[in-house]
Amino acid sequence: MSFHLARLSLQFGISSRTAATNSSNGYYYHLLFNPTKRKFTATAIPTAQKSSKEELLVVVGGGAAGVYGAIRAKTLAPNLDVLVIEKGMPLSKVKISGGGRCNVTNGHCSDNKILAEQYPRGHREFRGSFFDMHGPADTMSWFTDHGVALKIEEDGRVFPTSNSSSSVIDCLLSEAKHRGVSLQTKKVVSSASVGAGGKFLLKLEKRTVSFVENVKADYLLIASGSSQQGHCLAAQLGHSIVDPVPSLFTFKIADSGLAELSGVTFPKVEVKLKLENILRNTPHLTQVGPMLVTHWGLSGPVILRLSAWGARDLFSSGYKGTLMVDFVPDLHLEDMKSILNQHKHKYAKQKALNSWPLGFSLTKRFWKYIVDREGLIGDTLWASISNNSIVSIAHLLKHCAFEVTGKGQYKDEFVTAGGVPLSEISLNTMESKKCARLFFAGEVLNVDGVTGGFNFQNAWSGGYIAGTSIGALALQHGRWICKVDGKL
Repeated sequence: MSFHLARLSLQFGISSRTAATNSSNGYYYHLLFNPTKRKFTATAIPTAQKSSKEELLVVVGGGAAGVYGAIRAKTLAPNLDVLVIEKGMPLSKVKISGGGRCNVTNGHCSDNKILAEQYPRGHREFRGSFFDMHGPADTMSWFTDHGVALKIEEDGRVFPTSNSSSSVIDCLLSEAKHRGVSLQTKKVVSSASVGAGGKFLLKLEKRTVSFVENVKADYLLIASGSSQQGHCLAAQLGHSIVDPVPSLFTFKIADSGLAELSGVTFPKVEVKLKLENILRNTPHLTQVGPMLVTHWGLSGPVILRLSAWGARDLFSSGYKGTLMVDFVPDLHLEDMKSILNQHKHKYAKQKALNSWPLGFSLTKRFWKYIVDREGLIGDTLWASISNNSIVSIAHLLKHCAFEVTGKGQYKDEFVTAGGVPLSEISLNTMESKKCARLFFAGEVLNVDGVTGGFNFQNAWSGGYIAGTSIGALALQHGRWICKVDGKL
């Protein structure tokens, strides 16, 4: 007898139980992992003997939302077969997040209304019960209970104390194996439809060879991130798609003088984005926070938040506009003029290039940039600086304009705005309003958060809620079958 076994990534130590049926010989094949003997065995089960009570959940996507949801569903319904299909490496985004440390969540948002405001797409919908069902505190408790020690840094970002994303990855894969979740890699779910009886008819294909596998599933959880795969499947099952555009990116700035300041940081600035095609007043296009100068432009938390809130407007503007920066946001313009005048009289004999008000919290490199931009000669003494120049310097520090010429990519993560509209799912279950037993979680939805652990929190919350809903349905169905069989 020849067995056709699904490809398995053995390095993760996770079993692969395929749902493929070989109609030519009438056998249903599994690749089973025996946790006590720690070896894999091939088993052929005649399809006629396969229990009709078994149900199958297929999860599209082996990222944070998919794996977390699979674990939750299998924990609630141990008899449910759970199969995760991942086209690449499982949890690959977890691996690179936070510079390889994995920014698990954010520990400074205990108020769910404040937490919801960290999501440019989703802030209105998340004001409800979404985070009540599984919020940051629940996420931290889950990982702590499963052996991952966590720490909250000053800015609220939560990392494993090991400072390694491997701690999070190993925890999730170990728990998935322990619960009996199956994982198949280097495969894609290329099509999905609903057949007779409400089952999902899925076509699986390998990425490297010509191979097609047909699977029938009772539940389908699409957690494929922002990839086209998930959007295509959602569309095939009746959903609309908001076209994805980049979110969380840095700004390219046309300023050779600024490029020389690469590496200079500002603890607190206020930035405001002005776009020619946006005439309305948009409060979220003004942000306050730390900023970093790079060799191509500007970055840092305040720029990333601004890029997230302005993602669609920036896209429609061709990533061109004017960025106004207030480098001393805690001081009023008149106060700055007064401080500069006081400094002028106190340090009249010092060169303007070498002396500046310490209360402005500016570096020497940046002060030189301001002096050069104002057109002052390096040897100019404070005593020689006119009142008009004092006013001009104050205005420049409060309203410094930069020409945005494009976008760069934030190296730690690539996030998009777009996907399945939240109006087409029930957030209290993550189930589709258009197709029964179809669920979504993570970035496949039109949800994206600002930097700081919020995108992962959306994944954990959505995966947990979807897994809970699927597990509950599977349990309910199992009890109904038992009752019909006279066992209850």
